[in-house]
Amino acid sequence: MIEIIVGTNRPGANSRKVAAQILEIFKRQGTEAAILDLAELPAEIFDPSSYGEKPASFAKFSERVLKADGLLIVSPEYNGAVPGILKYFIDMLKFPESFESKPVAFVGVAAGIWGALRPIEHLQQIFGYRNAFIYPVRVFIPGVFNEIDANGKLKSAEITARLVDQARGFAEFAAHFSKK
Repeated sequence: MIEIIVGTNRPGANSRKVAAQILEIFKRQGTEAAILDLAELPAEIFDPSSYGEKPASFAKFSERVLKADGLLIVSPEYNGAVPGILKYFIDMLKFPESFESKPVAFVGVAAGIWGALRPIEHLQQIFGYRNAFIYPVRVFIPGVFNEIDANGKLKSAEITARLVDQARGFAEFAAHFSKK
């Protein structure tokens, strides 16, 4: 199972729209996948006491990451960086087992011309530190407000083709490195 992580909790986020399209791509390719949306995190996880003891309501999120054969993270760029909610989510997961030898891929979504290059490179550093297996093919979606139509679908056949290629390659990569 590939978990597609929506790297923001912002309502109406373009990252969520892109993640939904990636899910469709995986399904068409016959790869089991699901969306793990950070907008669904339980409010209790934000209590400072969660650093010590995680609330029971967070267990299902942690378990999904632990059981996943791979993680594909769709991250927007907020002020030149990873959204705080995504970094916090990473910090709340079990160490070291959540990412140790876990295949991870990245898609960057941004209004700017670099398509979230900075946050994706930062995520690669974080996941490298955590000993994840980083899939080298990244997809960047610059100018996202011009790339998504009124129905939330990508307009660009070129970007969609890159997502299709990434999904195919990542599914094979994750299957190869899966601990199962």
